[in-house]
Amino acid sequence: MRLCADILQKKTREYTGDDTDRLGAFKAAAALQHTTPQCALAGMLAKHIVSLYDMCFDGDTDYDIGTWNEKITDSLNYLFLLKAIVKEGHTNQTD
Repeated sequence: MRLCADILQKKTREYTGDDTDRLGAFKAAAALQHTTPQCALAGMLAKHIVSLYDMCFDGDTDYDIGTWNEKITDSLNYLFLLKAIVKEGHTNQTD
C-alpha cells in the first residue's frame, strides 16, 4: 500500500499539471469520449488488466518481480482512483 501511495503522489503532477482536481484527467477523458469519468477510467484500467492477464498466461516468459510489482501497483492505483471517483459522485448527488 505504501508503494501505491508513493506512486500516486509522485505521478500527481504528471497527470494533473496545475489542476487541483486529482481526478481531472479522468473527467477530461470522459468529456472527450462523451462518457462518465468511471467509464473513462475503466477503459484505462482495462489496459493494465489485459497486460496482467497476458503475463499470467504467458508460460514462455519468466517476468521479474519489478515487472509484476509495476503492473499490480498500477492496477491497484486505478482501483483506488475509481473509488475516489465513485465517492465524489455520491458526495455531489442531491436527494
